[in-house]
Amino acid sequence: MGVPKFFRYMSERYPCLSELVKDYQIPEFDNLYLDMNGIIHNCSHPNDDDPHFRITEETIVKNIFHYLEVLFQMIQPQKLFFMAIDGVAPRAKMNQQRGRRFRSAHTAAEQMKQAISRGETLPSEERFDSNCITPGTPFMVRLQSELEYFVADKMSNDPLWTKVQVILSGHQVPGEGEHKIMDYIRYMKSRPGYNPHTRHCLYGLDADLIMLGLCTHEPYFSLLREEVKFGRKSKKETSVDETQFYLLHLSLMRDYLGLEFQELKETLPFEYDLESIIDDWVNFVYYLFIILT
Repeated sequence: MGVPKFFRYMSERYPCLSELVKDYQIPEFDNLYLDMNGIIHNCSHPNDDDPHFRITEETIVKNIFHYLEVLFQMIQPQKLFFMAIDGVAPRAKMNQQRGRRFRSAHTAAEQMKQAISRGETLPSEERFDSNCITPGTPFMVRLQSELEYFVADKMSNDPLWTKVQVILSGHQVPGEGEHKIMDYIRYMKSRPGYNPHTRHCLYGLDADLIMLGLCTHEPYFSLLREEVKFGRKSKKETSVDETQFYLLHLSLMRDYLGLEFQELKETLPFEYDLESIIDDWVNFVYYLFIILT
């Protein structure tokens, strides 16, 4: 679930949170987690407004592989590489997804009708239907098989991949990708001998990953995402090699929230606890979002 305009709000309120990735000169991370559905959508239909755009399934798979290689090379995790694809979601989320997919199909059909009415000649090939990026579809079954082969090949032949634990949680595993990642982080924290100074990096496009990352209460946690240009929407096809990436440091955001609420230390009738403050702040943001929508 996304929170509209929240990432923009946080970026404007705390501009020092985001760091531009330049020449892969970034802090060292132990674990890298990928919310894969954003990558799949980027590689299969980068421009939904163009009814002329066509892409083959082979090209989609190659683009996904290249995207994974770029992200892995950029972060170079030292211990864990976790890739999570959305599985079957809870019923309430499924109803929301169903409505979204009906609207997507209707919009695509209307765009093609308008293009034909303007006298434009559309390609004879079938347009890629983004609704097939759904758990259990033949496309996702084929993609899962290709990803398993890709991971096995990289772990056998790439020295950077051989030194880390690689986990691929596919569409057949229930739960949305970001929540499967959070479940795994909680599982690691519950194990004896867990290092509380583990450095986490999570790639994803949803703004609610900010809240999910804060709720882990991990002191070293960053979000990786593509550059977001605020203002008028302008969609264009851009390869991952030409894309600018930003790191949003949740560890710094924890400090900002601590400064925001430090006045409470003198007024609370009980002990001030930053972790409880963060939980209350996250709950307040979601309650406010529900009220406003």
